[in-house]
Amino acid sequence: MSEQEWLAARFEQYRPRMRAVSYRMLGSLSEADDAVQEAWLRLSRSDTSQVDDLGAWLTTVVGRICLDALRSRRARHEELTDPHLPDPIVSPVDASDPENEALIADSVGLALLVVLETLSPPERLVIVLHDIFELPFDQIAPIVGRSEPATRQLASRARRRLKAGATPDVDLAGQWRVVDAFLAASRDGDFDALLNVLDPDVVRRLDAGEAGPDLPRILRGAKEVASGALLFRTLGLDFRRVLVNGAPGVLSFADGKPVTVLGFTVAHGKITELNVLADPARLERLDLSRLASIG
Repeated sequence: MSEQEWLAARFEQYRPRMRAVSYRMLGSLSEADDAVQEAWLRLSRSDTSQVDDLGAWLTTVVGRICLDALRSRRARHEELTDPHLPDPIVSPVDASDPENEALIADSVGLALLVVLETLSPPERLVIVLHDIFELPFDQIAPIVGRSEPATRQLASRARRRLKAGATPDVDLAGQWRVVDAFLAASRDGDFDALLNVLDPDVVRRLDAGEAGPDLPRILRGAKEVASGALLFRTLGLDFRRVLVNGAPGVLSFADGKPVTVLGFTVAHGKITELNVLADPARLERLDLSRLASIG
């Protein structure tokens, strides 16, 4: 085995970790894969003879790549739809998905990714690398260009913002009972039953892209979300129960073509968030047609 082949084999060992870091940083599956590829190019051009921990070295490199990508977005004043939802990880309810297991580990659900989107690029980097992937602050500080104490303060500020959201229930079966009750009430047009499973301060976010339907992008409050659910049922779509980032979700489709991905957040036995991706271009890139055919 040549040195380059040996290096490539080592890189593949760390690919799932790097892809998971990149996904949490960028919220985009395609951009995460691009970041991992860039990490390989940098590795192949580097002298790693003095690198003691290749995994930490690669995590640092991909962190820098993602930080640069986030800063570039802001420098270009890139306009995203409001709200902009991260790419969801959608999988069948009763089947494992080894390729994406690392992406949804550590309870990184869609709700947390939505909050991560609101952080500044340095805050997001510190939370992802330290709190999720346990990289020490002294290794993160040079990436964000701050001292170690300042990096710790950055993390503390970011954590305060993350704690503002409700912590999802850990019992998946219990979550499904709540979500199934919501789906049944929506199907039956039972407004009171919908209110019974919705948190009073529930939020529904809709990311439909620039060419999406003329619907409110954000609804707040149980009555508003329940009314929206009753309106949605009139569209005549078919539905499949799926997992969205490891939590209960629904894929809706028409004529075999995905129309929406809906991810639920259940906390204290109530639905606290509904995040709906309905951007046709993004749904097509997610390649969800295979899930639409599952009975």
